[in-house]
Amino acid sequence: MTEGTPDGDGTSPPEQTGRTGRKRDHTRDAQILDATLDVLAEVGYSGMTMDMVAARAKAGKATVYRRWSSKGELVVDAIARMKSGKADVGNLPDTGTLRGDLLALYRPQTIEEGERTLRIMTALASMISTDPTFAGAADTALVKPWADAHLAFMRRAVDRGEIPATADIETLSRVVPTMAAYRALVQRRPFDREFLVTLVDGVIMPALLG
Repeated sequence: MTEGTPDGDGTSPPEQTGRTGRKRDHTRDAQILDATLDVLAEVGYSGMTMDMVAARAKAGKATVYRRWSSKGELVVDAIARMKSGKADVGNLPDTGTLRGDLLALYRPQTIEEGERTLRIMTALASMISTDPTFAGAADTALVKPWADAHLAFMRRAVDRGEIPATADIETLSRVVPTMAAYRALVQRRPFDREFLVTLVDGVIMPALLG
């Protein structure tokens, strides 16, 4: 698809080639990424097409294809948007204790939300098995937002003297997010509060304080 072709809605794309010096237009990104998650949950990775996403988002196909060069890139960005919205490092809970903070970050899902999330994670696992080159990007999208939040909690706990400064917080901040990803991608099971409490009380806190 060449630059300068009209979008599917009949309007010329606001995004032009680099030769014009104009900036890319990202005003539709959120709608397109949300539509990607919807389509992914409904038909899976193999069944999803970028044209289907464009139609769901009511965006011109040219808009989608110029922003994302492949279906895999589009899925990774959609997952990143979904996860970053649930672990905003700039707006983290502060309960006064590390354990309280780790548990307060958890947000329970309805049965419908949990099933949708599992379908999306199943689609992501299918994508990675189809093209392992996306494994690193998927880890960044799926694990990093939560790991960054946990690292912020642990640094705060070090500052107030709750855990020793020698604790390996860089490694331990990734334990819960990585286990959550494993549970969803491999075990096909939801990450619930009971499992979180088991990890925090049985693994994280003893390792930090030991």
